[in-house]
Amino acid sequence: MTPATYVILFAGALAGGFVSGLAGFGTALMALGIWLYVLPPTLAVPLVLVCSVIAQVSTLPSIWKTIDFRLIWPFIIGGLAGVPIGILLIAQADPAVFKLTVGVFLLVFPTLLFLQRKPMSIAFGGKWADTAVGFAGGILGGLAGLSGPLPILWASVRGWGKEQRRGVFQTFNFTILAVALCVQIGSGLVKPAIVWLVICAFPGTLLGAWLGARVYHALNDRNFSSIVLALLFLSGVGLVWSGIAPR
Repeated sequence: MTPATYVILFAGALAGGFVSGLAGFGTALMALGIWLYVLPPTLAVPLVLVCSVIAQVSTLPSIWKTIDFRLIWPFIIGGLAGVPIGILLIAQADPAVFKLTVGVFLLVFPTLLFLQRKPMSIAFGGKWADTAVGFAGGILGGLAGLSGPLPILWASVRGWGKEQRRGVFQTFNFTILAVALCVQIGSGLVKPAIVWLVICAFPGTLLGAWLGARVYHALNDRNFSSIVLALLFLSGVGLVWSGIAPR
């Protein structure tokens, strides 16, 4: 790899770790769009999963006491059921179409939620709806490490507070991405070349997660919501651009 490749690798790890530490999700949303410029999807996706787990583990102790497991279990059950489906789709998915589809989704829905003047508090579907959202998030997690967007958007319309949402995002993402990583390793989808990439990305991921966690604890509920929606929107911009940019 060239020196520029190492710089891009570190930058993606730092950005992904920071967002994960700040919002409890988002390593893939920030890092994938950066890493796909220098890495093929077969290396970028497993690297995202590994760095996501690293970031989640490093910040989990700081929010452990605020986690409400009564909110989390439907998401996790649905997510675990969706992960194998996402992994099966890896070989069939068109990277450009996938990035464009997810990117457009992340441009539209966060914008609509941001423009919504009154806070939303929708109870529709109860635990069954939460399970369905978790299932869809599990598919995206297994496919590209993108387990976070759907649960975080859903939690935003549920009207949960900052700590409730963070607990759902982080616990769900940690569980789904760790399982997806284990399944990919067992399926032989994780290549030996990923080891060196993880070593290079590890410092940036830890530093970014530490910085993001410090910012998170300084935010109030309203600022947390706005930042999360803005990050989702920017992630959508990155995915759309990486999908249409000339090679």
